[in-house]
Amino acid sequence: MSFVICLAALGFLMFVAYRGYSVILFAPIAAMGAVLLTDPSAVPPIFTGLFMERMVIFVKLYFPVFLLGAVFGKVIELSGFSKSIVSAVIGVVGRERAMLSIVAVCCLLTYGGVSLFVVVFAVYPFAAEMFRQGNIPKRLIPGTIALGAFTATMDSFPGTPQIQNIIPTTFFKTTTWAAPWLGTIGGLFILTVGLIYLDWRRRAAANAGEGYGTGHINEPEPISKEALPNPILALTPLLLVLVVNFIFTSLIPKYYGATSEVALVAGTKPIVQQVSSVLAIWAVEGALVIGILFVVAFGWKQVTAKFATGSQQAIAGSLLASLNTASEYGFGAVIAALPGFLVIRDVLTAIPNPLVNIAVSVTVLAGITGSASGGMSIALAAMADQFVAMANAAHIPLEVLHRVASMASGGMDTLPHNGAVITLLNVTGLTHRQSYKDIFAITVIKTSSVFVVIALYYLTGLV
Repeated sequence: MSFVICLAALGFLMFVAYRGYSVILFAPIAAMGAVLLTDPSAVPPIFTGLFMERMVIFVKLYFPVFLLGAVFGKVIELSGFSKSIVSAVIGVVGRERAMLSIVAVCCLLTYGGVSLFVVVFAVYPFAAEMFRQGNIPKRLIPGTIALGAFTATMDSFPGTPQIQNIIPTTFFKTTTWAAPWLGTIGGLFILTVGLIYLDWRRRAAANAGEGYGTGHINEPEPISKEALPNPILALTPLLLVLVVNFIFTSLIPKYYGATSEVALVAGTKPIVQQVSSVLAIWAVEGALVIGILFVVAFGWKQVTAKFATGSQQAIAGSLLASLNTASEYGFGAVIAALPGFLVIRDVLTAIPNPLVNIAVSVTVLAGITGSASGGMSIALAAMADQFVAMANAAHIPLEVLHRVASMASGGMDTLPHNGAVITLLNVTGLTHRQSYKDIFAITVIKTSSVFVVIALYYLTGLV
C-alpha cells in the first residue's frame, strides 16, 4: 500500500501538470496527500520541516541563476542582438538550409545563456519565414527548434549555463565543465542524428508533394528590415558568458580557498560558506552579470527604452520557473521520506551499474514530472548519496556522474505535458497531433545519447 501511495502521488502530479495546472500549487497538495494517507499527524511537521525547507534551499541556491538568465535573455532581445545573430547565422549557413540554420541559431543562443523559452519566441518568426520560402511543412518547425534549444546545448556541451547543467554541481561538487569530452561527443551525436532525422522528414514531405501549408494560425508578421547591430558585437556577450564562466571556475577557488569566512563587524560570528558546493553557481552568476552589463553598455538606447517593462516580464518568468522547480524539489524530498519510496529505491538499486542507474532514475522522473530540472532535482534530492557511493565503489569519477545525470534529465522530459513543449506548440500555432511526433523522435534520440555516452566511457575511459 505504501508503494501505491508513492505512485499515486507521482501520477497525480504528472496528471495535473499535463492538464496545465500550476505545479507550485499542486506539488505540495500531492506531497501532503501522500503523507496524509501514511500518517495524518505528520502532515504539519513534514510540510514545514521538510517540504518548505527543501523548497527554500532550492530557491536560495538557484533563483539568482534563473533571474540573471531571464534578464540576460531579455536584454539580448531588447537590444536587437538576437535578431542580428539569427540574421547572421542564416546568412552564413544559407536560407536553402532552413533546418540547419534554425538549429544552429538555437544552439548559439542557449549555449550563450539565453533561456530556452526566450529562444522559442526569438527564433520562431525567422523559422516560419524560412520554412515558407523553402516550402517546408510548418509542422516540422517545433521539432527543429526542439533539437536546437532543448538538447545538446541545454545539458550536454561542457560549460553551458543552463540550469540543467548547474543542478548536479551542488550534489557532486563538480563544475559546469564536468566531463568535457563525453559531453561534447554526446552533444554532437544528438545534433548529427537529429539533423539526419529532420532532413529525412523534409524529403519525405517533399516527395509526397506537401509544402508549407495554408490556413495556419499564429503566423508571424514579415521580418522587418530595420538596421541591426553588428553580428560580431551581438555574438560577443554569448561568448563572454562562456569565457568568464570558465575563468571564474578556475579563479574562485584560488581566491577564496576551500572555505570562505566573512565577518562584516569585528567580533561577530563569521558567515561560513563551503566554496566547493557553490563554485559553479557563483561562476555562472558572475558570468551572466558581466554579460548583462556588456549588452546594456553597447545597446544602451534600445535596452533602456523598454527595460522597465522587459525586466518585469523577465523577473515574473524567472519567479515562475524557479518556484515550479523548487516545488518539485520539495515534493521529491517528501516522497523520498515515505516508506513506499524504499520499494522504488530498492528496484532502482537492483540496477547494478551506477551510470545506468542514475540515467534511468533521472530520465524516468523527468518524464513523470515533465521537467528536466524538476525530475533531476527529485532524483538527486532522494538518491544523490546512493549514486555517489555506487560511483566511488566502481571508481567512476563524479564528473562522469554529473554529465550522465545532466544529459538524462533532458531525455524523456519532453513528453506531451512538458511546459516547454506546450509553449513551443502554442507559439507556433500548432497542435500535439500535428507536430509532437517529431518532438518525440528528438526525445528518443536525446535519451539514447545518454547510453551512447555511458558505453563510450566504459570503452575508452574518456572523461
